[in-house]
Order: sequence, then structure tokens, then C-alpha cells
Amino acid sequence: MPNSDSLHRQWFESESFWLDYAPVLFDEERWSEAADVAESVVRLAELEPGSRILDAGCGPGRIAVELAAIGMKVTGVDLISAYLEAARESAAAEGVAIEWIRDDLRRFRRPNAFEAAVSLYTSFGYCRTSKEDFLILNNIADSLKPGGCLILECVSRETALSQFTPGEEFERGGFLVKTRFKRTDGNRGLISQWDIDNGKIKRSHTFTQRLYSTDELKAFFINRGDFRSIKFFGNWNGAPFDADADTMILLAKKSAE
Repeated sequence: MPNSDSLHRQWFESESFWLDYAPVLFDEERWSEAADVAESVVRLAELEPGSRILDAGCGPGRIAVELAAIGMKVTGVDLISAYLEAARESAAAEGVAIEWIRDDLRRFRRPNAFEAAVSLYTSFGYCRTSKEDFLILNNIADSLKPGGCLILECVSRETALSQFTPGEEFERGGFLVKTRFKRTDGNRGLISQWDIDNGKIKRSHTFTQRLYSTDELKAFFINRGDFRSIKFFGNWNGAPFDADADTMILLAKKSAE
């Protein structure tokens, strides 16, 4: 496995970014939907009570706590110390036991340990290289037991292009938010600028997300050779994935043997 020196340092390793943008990223609406998302994860993955789940990029524990509350054994992994501390507090408040690990998903790997793994809320595609992006997917896939299930929610290239907008302006979490978007790298990437201002805190951040098509993601799992089923949905209710999809949810099931 790569050591810390062999990995590019990324913007998403910045504690200050996640603290400044937390009210916008994790507003009341995001928290209110967490229980329904957790229920959908269990339903789509066909999990039994007590199943072990890896929440890869768990953030402040929004989904992990809800999964634990409905009987799952959860391990949450994230790089940001402040988010993990908030997650611990949320878990304690709900009276659920969760294993929290501070680690880089480009390094974290626990072979054959989980019945399911999730990477949610568009947490995939931000590494500097596609090699690092797929290293994360490989690590998550390796961590699944035979017959295990991986659920990945992210922006696909198809919907990013069909639903493209140059920007928006809205209020969220007490902030005025202005966004600007630009396609790059032959429509394989999306440059996003997010400006937030609540009168006291004013921040601007620009980042690039690499966009993967459903064909590319499907090919990754097929080429591994140990996945038997790859499906795509357009929302958490299991709607077909198409140009009008709310999001892209990939459900990949590992072979039982």
C-alpha cells in the first residue's frame, strides 16, 4: 500500500475548509434526509440486522449514526478530525456504538471485513489523478466480504452534462451561496467555485471534480473480476438512471465465492 509520502496532498485534507463550509454542506435538509438514506442503503443492499458496514468518507456521521440506529455495525472512516469528533458526539447522543477511524481512503483497507460499504453524498472523484480515485474504489472493494455490496453515490458525467448550469445563487445554512461551474478536460471534469458569505464569514473555494460515466464505472468493477452485478439508479427509491436523474447511485455486488 502507498505511504503518506507517495500520495499527493489534496485540498480535501484541509480541516479549515470543512469547518468553514460545514453549515452549507450539512444544513438542516441534509440531516433530515439521513434516516431515509440509511433505510434505502439497507434495502438496496439487502442487509440483515448486525451487518457490518463501512462508511467511507463518513464526515460528521450523518448516515453512519442512522445506520447504527437501525441495527448495523458501522465503521466510519474520514480524514477530518473535527468531523470525526462531531460524529462521536452524535453517536453518543443517540446511544449507538460506532468504530471511528481517522485515515485516508487512499490508504485504508481492511480485506474481507464488511458485508457492505458506502461512499455517499458525492464524495468520489476529487483526487488529483484518476489513479488515486480508483485506488479508493479498489480499497473499498477489497474491504468487502465475498457477496458484499458497495453503494456509491456521485455525480455522473452523463447528468453533469445534461443538467449543466453555469451557476446558481441561493441561501443555505445562514449563508448566501454563489456557485460558478465550468466544464474542463473534454467534459471529463467540472470546475466548481463556491463563494459563501454570512456577514461574518466570507470564503471562496474552487475545486475540480473528475466526472466518470456509468460505462467507466461499470468497466472498473467488471475488470476486477470479482463482482457479479452492477446496477445504476437515479434516486434512493430505485428509479431508473437517466438524464433526469436526481443523482447517480451505483450498486455493485461482489461474487459470493
